[in-house]
Amino acid sequence: MAGENAVLHAQERTGTGKGAARQARRNGMVPGIVFGGDVDPLPINIPFNELIKRLKAGRFRSTLFTLKIDGHDDVRVICRDVQRDVVKDLPTHLDLMRLRRATKINLFIHVNVEGEEESPGLKKGGVLTLIRPEVELLVTAGDIPEQINIDVSELQIGDSITISDVKLPQGAKPTIDRDFVIATLSAPSGLRAEDDDEDQPEAGEVPTTEMDASDDA
Repeated sequence: MAGENAVLHAQERTGTGKGAARQARRNGMVPGIVFGGDVDPLPINIPFNELIKRLKAGRFRSTLFTLKIDGHDDVRVICRDVQRDVVKDLPTHLDLMRLRRATKINLFIHVNVEGEEESPGLKKGGVLTLIRPEVELLVTAGDIPEQINIDVSELQIGDSITISDVKLPQGAKPTIDRDFVIATLSAPSGLRAEDDDEDQPEAGEVPTTEMDASDDA
């Protein structure tokens, strides 16, 4: 998650209860509530089209948003629930939680690659594959990194970088409890094809395994 937080625009909802919520939906809005942070809950409406766009982009519940509401200070929030229509599967209500600086949350953090120009494997034509362009980390809301960096300057063909090779920001840790791969450096496709051809027997040549079997007979 590089750069500034994603932005959600909302309006304060003046009415409460089922009637006000139904009216909001008729007006093309999705009702919601903002809670937490030692502040009274705030009823809001979010434009339906904007919310749908965010939901389709994925990872809505693990993305940190800056919530902008006219007449209120901007606040950092994370989604805690999205209620949907049981038939149409469309959002009907959402809960957003204000974040204190000490709050621990899971977020997907952007992976930045360094050292590509120095990598001996890349100089030989190797192909760098970023298996995980983002890594989900448990972080503190007051100290969220814009990115984590991986250094490929010493990678040879066949090498890989796992999460244990990465220096994580203080207080951050992976949500996956194993040493997973982030990036690999593999041989170019042409070189891999040549290696495969070398493994195939030439026309008329008997594979070693068949020769061994005939000798045993």
